[in-house]
Amino acid sequence: MESSILDRVKNTRTTLRNQIIETILNEFDEQCMKLDPNKRKEKYKKMLESPFRFFRGSAYLFYYDMTNLHFQYHTPEDKPTWIQGDLHMENFGAFQNERGEIVFDVNDFDEGYIGSYLFDVLRMSVSVALFCDELSLSKEEQRKRISKYLEAYYLQLKRFKKLKDDPYSLAFTAENTKGPVKKILKKLLKRQSNHLLKGITCINEENKRVFAWSDEIRPVSEEERKKFESFIEDYYQSLDAEDKRDLSYYTIKDIARKYGSGTASIGLDRYYILIEGGKEANGIDDLVLEVKEVRTPIPAYFLPYQNAFWKKYEHQGERVAATQKAMHHLEDPHLGFLTIDDRHFYVRERSPYKKKIKANQFETLKDIDSTLEIMGKITAKIHARADVDFQSDLFSYHSEEEILKAIGADFDTFCAQLVVVSFAYKEQIKKDYELFSQWVAKAFGELETLQDPKQIPEEAL
Repeated sequence: MESSILDRVKNTRTTLRNQIIETILNEFDEQCMKLDPNKRKEKYKKMLESPFRFFRGSAYLFYYDMTNLHFQYHTPEDKPTWIQGDLHMENFGAFQNERGEIVFDVNDFDEGYIGSYLFDVLRMSVSVALFCDELSLSKEEQRKRISKYLEAYYLQLKRFKKLKDDPYSLAFTAENTKGPVKKILKKLLKRQSNHLLKGITCINEENKRVFAWSDEIRPVSEEERKKFESFIEDYYQSLDAEDKRDLSYYTIKDIARKYGSGTASIGLDRYYILIEGGKEANGIDDLVLEVKEVRTPIPAYFLPYQNAFWKKYEHQGERVAATQKAMHHLEDPHLGFLTIDDRHFYVRERSPYKKKIKANQFETLKDIDSTLEIMGKITAKIHARADVDFQSDLFSYHSEEEILKAIGADFDTFCAQLVVVSFAYKEQIKKDYELFSQWVAKAFGELETLQDPKQIPEEAL
């Protein structure tokens, strides 16, 4: 057989996969997200750090692949779950709720949508496999970690169904967690409320608190400043009635553009707004609001169209805010949304207690397992909470009941199948990462990565 034919036989699948990756990246980042070449370079530079980062920044590839696979464990199309949409290990963290409690929970809702619970569970399971791979765990150790997460998810759903726990009020604090999560929550209890202000603001010559400029926090133009000042009333009107303070509470003291956060959201505008808050001396009770641009959620391009959901949440900022309210007990009272130049934004407080667990905090397999167990319970909580109890006009059923029906009585078989799929897709991601790296070098030139791509991002988890 001629060498050219042999080469084609060997390389056809790789060639086709390369075309799929290139087509999807161009479609979503260029056409849907409208990222210019410089913003794409910025995003891809982060995605080049590791397969885990690549996975974080390419949710559209995940949904393209997973919606082309048949799974027997999906819930019916007419019984969808309100999903987080981009569930992975870095989208959990600690923060303070409106009661002043330091809790551990899901902390990103940009891709919130209505669809099968299985996409959240699968995406999280794949991220567990990638994370464990970066830690050089054996294949068997990796499978056990995925199983630990899935088992915790399943058992928590059963507790909700049996009314042993209430998804509407369950929260994860230092009192009911263990391992690295408990340690981080206990440590945050000692943190001062002005911790964030100390890090990103200063007192200027006029004795006023303002943002301290850095590579990540930069000044806005006068035009941008005027726009925000004119739209603060719109934001105020978007707040829940019970959360509204006197309008003077939201007086803008300074505005900054925020860079360097996230992976999938790179290229979308993000701002910090320093508001008055209280009236204490030197502004130590000032608050920082994060104003983040959002677009159509990625799952919406691939999952069944939900007319009632779209009709209710035409504003994408309102959709994100509603997703957080649906999934959190005692949500951020500053949660709102606004529109600027026909672009949708949501607003939330930048919590001074926001913190993720880092990879170096996992000293033993027991540390990883205890964390995954909590993450599994939280996943069950957000799915069970965001149903008829929260939105009776969108749901007429309890999601935990429908999910348990879909899983069936044989959890071991369900778990085994998801472990196999997650493990196989992890290997596909690693291959895709190599193809992606080659394509970026060809299409955008060599981009210097921020670290050795074999190392897990320092802020992982």
